Amino acid sequence: MKTKTLSGKSFYLNNSYMLFLLAVLTVHFSACTNSETTNNKQPNIVFLLADDMGYGELGAYGQEVIKTPFLDSLASQGMKFTNFYAGTSVCSPSRASLMTGLHTGHLSIRGNNGYYNGEWSRIPLKKDEKTLGEMLQNAGYQTAMIGKWHLGRPEDFSTWAKGRGFDYAVQEQWGETKDGIEIDERVHWVNNNEDSIFYDYRNYDCLDEFRTNFALDYLKQKDKEKPFFLYMSYRIPHAHEFFLRDNDLYSDKVDEWPKIERLHAARITMLDAQIRRLFKQLEASGELDNTFIIFTSDNGPHNESHHRYRFFKSAGNLKGFKRDVYEGGIRVPMFAYWKGKISPASISDHPGAFYDVMPTLAELANTQVPNKTDGISFVPELMGKAQKEHEFLYWEIHEGKQVKGFRQATRFGNWKAVRYADKYHTELYDLTNDEAEQNDVSEQFPEIVEQANTILKRESVKNEYFPFSGGVFKNEP
Repeated sequence: MKTKTLSGKSFYLNNSYMLFLLAVLTVHFSACTNSETTNNKQPNIVFLLADDMGYGELGAYGQEVIKTPFLDSLASQGMKFTNFYAGTSVCSPSRASLMTGLHTGHLSIRGNNGYYNGEWSRIPLKKDEKTLGEMLQNAGYQTAMIGKWHLGRPEDFSTWAKGRGFDYAVQEQWGETKDGIEIDERVHWVNNNEDSIFYDYRNYDCLDEFRTNFALDYLKQKDKEKPFFLYMSYRIPHAHEFFLRDNDLYSDKVDEWPKIERLHAARITMLDAQIRRLFKQLEASGELDNTFIIFTSDNGPHNESHHRYRFFKSAGNLKGFKRDVYEGGIRVPMFAYWKGKISPASISDHPGAFYDVMPTLAELANTQVPNKTDGISFVPELMGKAQKEHEFLYWEIHEGKQVKGFRQATRFGNWKAVRYADKYHTELYDLTNDEAEQNDVSEQFPEIVEQANTILKRESVKNEYFPFSGGVFKNEP
């Protein structure tokens, strides 16, 4: 074969050499194509959400007594965040923030209950508040949600997970009664089917074993050719786990710990075991290498049903617990794992919050955020690149019908402002020197307080369901 060089001179290639050259070029371009495909391939996404797990309840975050060996190991293989926050300090609005990419001052849901059609009851997400499920469905994902939804009306299936972007949903609906007495079983609905499935505590170690079984079945039955999003909304270590029978975990502590504390620790260790089961299934199926995993909690530790959050130092050294907007109520454990993508044993002090999850998953899925978001993708942080920072973080909570149940907080830089509405006072803390929020320095820095109040007034947009949205500054004496 005769050809020409760029200089115009001729040379000859024999057929054997041409075949060799073509083979080399084919392998090269094939490798490039495969590499690009791998790099651009949408990852599977698994979001693991604990219920009321405090910042200090994992060994990876300083817990010295409760055993969580698998989660600690997984955290050490990924990136551990030390300044990550829930949406707020109680479940419904916090989960709404997670699902929509909005902070609680912009959401329809600001508390577990609000005024709905004149009654104090559950508030559903609005249809224009698009969810993670809807976003990822539109990006070509198959989507599944198993566990606690807490974002809809009990009587309106369209507000349940199945109606809000999840192809497959196993949703808890509890509080069922029989002859006026609460029954000792919890009802679950599969895809909003009216044929309910009851959790019988006698057959399982804990409720989350029951839920994990559904997840394992889902992973086996789903379409292997499409990426998936699995949202596992666990119940542990929430106070009202009525169906956990006694067990041998921490039996050596019977004489040292109250029974409620022994069972609390056991629940957390059981959750660790269930997540290990899920992880091993992904590993066995060969899907783990392209699966992005996040573990976190919906708010700080509870102090209910005779459990005392200080017993195990569940909030670490932080002040407050569930329903507080001090650090203990909103700062949560969070780590991300992605084999071969996130550097093992990496630690991030980047301040992030639940409403960052939607833009983060959108970037990973190569799609657009459907809402006007308050969040910032933290993919650059995960990949060890320059990360954009928040100008401020914001939280509010409406707990009950009285003004004392309205609480706000904002963090900007290392300043943290906290405002409990019935006190008519904005507290100020310097988290650099006072992470435990012990010293209110508001009198020393009035200009910083004014800056904080500007954020608190502006970010709480008036909401028809919650009487104190928009703030209570006008009522100050």
